[in-house]
Amino acid sequence: MLDANIKTQLKAYLEKITQPIEIVASLDTGAKSVELRELLQEIDGLSDKTSYREDADAQERKPSFQINRPGTDISVSFAGIPMGHEFTSLILALLQVGGHEIKLDAAVIEQIRNLPGDFVFETYFSLSCQNCPDVVQALNAMSVINPRIKHVAIDGALFQDEVQQRNIMSVPAVFLNGEMFHQGRASAEELLAKLDTGDNSARAEALNAKDEFDVLIVGGGPAGAAAAVYAARKGIRTGVLAERFGGQVLDTMSIENYISVVETNGPAFATALEQHVKTYDVDIMNLHRAQGIRREGKQIVVDVDGGAQLKAKSVILATGARWRELNVPGEQDYRNRGVAYCPHCDGPLFKGKDVAVVGGGNSGVEAAIDLAGLVKHVTLIEFGDALRADQVLQNKLRSLPNVTIIMQAQTTEVLGDGTKVVGLNYLDRATQQAKSLKLDGVFVQIGLVPNTEWLKGSDVALSRHGEIEVDVRGATSLAGVFAAGDVTTVPYKQIVIAAGEGAKAALSAFDYLIRSSAELEAPVVENATA
Repeated sequence: MLDANIKTQLKAYLEKITQPIEIVASLDTGAKSVELRELLQEIDGLSDKTSYREDADAQERKPSFQINRPGTDISVSFAGIPMGHEFTSLILALLQVGGHEIKLDAAVIEQIRNLPGDFVFETYFSLSCQNCPDVVQALNAMSVINPRIKHVAIDGALFQDEVQQRNIMSVPAVFLNGEMFHQGRASAEELLAKLDTGDNSARAEALNAKDEFDVLIVGGGPAGAAAAVYAARKGIRTGVLAERFGGQVLDTMSIENYISVVETNGPAFATALEQHVKTYDVDIMNLHRAQGIRREGKQIVVDVDGGAQLKAKSVILATGARWRELNVPGEQDYRNRGVAYCPHCDGPLFKGKDVAVVGGGNSGVEAAIDLAGLVKHVTLIEFGDALRADQVLQNKLRSLPNVTIIMQAQTTEVLGDGTKVVGLNYLDRATQQAKSLKLDGVFVQIGLVPNTEWLKGSDVALSRHGEIEVDVRGATSLAGVFAAGDVTTVPYKQIVIAAGEGAKAALSAFDYLIRSSAELEAPVVENATA
């Protein structure tokens, strides 16, 4: 099942195991069980610290398996065959159960270890989901650190009865003790924050206790990361406040146009950004949201959720953008219940079903092409009278037999039965007739909206589209405050442009600090009299 190259690499990884591990499979006579047996036996043959056995009663779901540390309560479980994006999760589980170091901050590990109570997590994933491994790996690590935390990662495509029973239409979907707990990408720190809510006041106190920054960067995407590196290299006190480090790039499937990087994916790129920033003396304050900004004398104050405040001599705003929503009735009611924004993550859950993609730009057409290989039928809905995607994408889309394109269509409502999406209403703009489609899912791909709601009412000027207005140096209307990336009026929302703008903003902020310092230190010259 594994080719020779992968076996060689995996064998090298397994040499890092320091504790014996036992792999216990629960199988039936199905083809997937045969496939899983082959995989696990191949893994077992690569290390003398592993053992393999089968126990049909070990888990109810079949095929499934546990990775145990004998003589302890430490265990990690998978229901399905963790290949695709989840193969890395399997490798990490083997290493961590086998005693290899878990790469989380010491404070986070201690907080996980001290969580009170018992927790049983179930995470539903799809093998094509680039967001799922973060959640699976985080909960696996937490279960190794604290054996009172149990976790099983479940391939939704193999356990469709459960997916339908629990109305799962978006992955990753995490259940805690049988109840929905979380949907979407999350790190161990994010999941821990949802579990340990009593820690919020301590987090706020920790922020309030921080000294003034020379430059405070709000946002941890490509623009924020580049700004942090350039600022830190100047030797000034630099901080990054981020709601989630990596930003929207975490939700990007494939990156093929970042110069010098032929091809990568969003999560890997985001990890590289964070690792690069951490090579410098940068104070990263993750999982915090800015709520306001103002100038108080010579200082700029940023209000943070939880009642905290951060002070800085200069600030760079790099809060990025997010997927634009339809803002029609039913969209929020059926979000993650048929309304989706990530075709790569959620597409496999709609296998054999009818879906619509709203949006005729590159992202919409790419989504329709990808979904066409999974679902029964795709209807692409475009507001204008022509698709806006690159011609090569349009040609590919029109060649697919299970795709319908509807032009000049304005989506007016997402329809549901109280549980899930059942259709969509739209207005035919050419005839002004109201029309309906019967659907099982709606994928929204209509562009971006800047994350600037928190700036409304401040002295930072925004465009009519809500973007931060900047000059050629990245300066905003508020002295000492600069901005960069997708949140600004700079055209062409691209990762490489955001990174360049972040670097420029940092250099501009440093220049501002130098000039401000020079003005403060300039000697006072008394008027001379003849």
